[in-house]
Amino acid sequence: MSDNGETDGEIIRLRGVQESDLELFHAYEQDAEAVRRSRFPAREREAFMNHWAKRILGNPTGLVRTVTVDGETAGNLMAWWEEDGRRFVGYWLGRRYWGRGIGTRALALFLQEEQNRPLYADPFHGNTASVRLLERHGFRRTGTVRHGEDEHVLLVLEE
Repeated sequence: MSDNGETDGEIIRLRGVQESDLELFHAYEQDAEAVRRSRFPAREREAFMNHWAKRILGNPTGLVRTVTVDGETAGNLMAWWEEDGRRFVGYWLGRRYWGRGIGTRALALFLQEEQNRPLYADPFHGNTASVRLLERHGFRRTGTVRHGEDEHVLLVLEE
């Protein structure tokens, strides 16, 4: 992996979200294996689009980026403030982009832009690939949290 966004000859970049990205983001969220691993329920199209318009793109304090691989929309990364004052990071990649180092490079690029620390993440404990990805970037385990019936690992990236 080079400093210019290349991983195994693929160019990984971050850019602002375009309206046309949302259809792909929605399709990626519908993937049954992604839902199983994340324990994040897929939304119907209208609910998804409303959530993105109001809560994600409509959040002036959020940082939201589209991940591209060789110019194709691969997924997204975002950071937002929780009501308790903690800043969280989250991401979603389409399955065809898993296991290729794309998430690793995209998160590295994102963390250069997102300067707020501490920065938290809470992936589902069974999503070991996501937990490992965050730990490779310096996030450390600080405990667990529950979302409904599921236990999630709480990780933090300090200053």
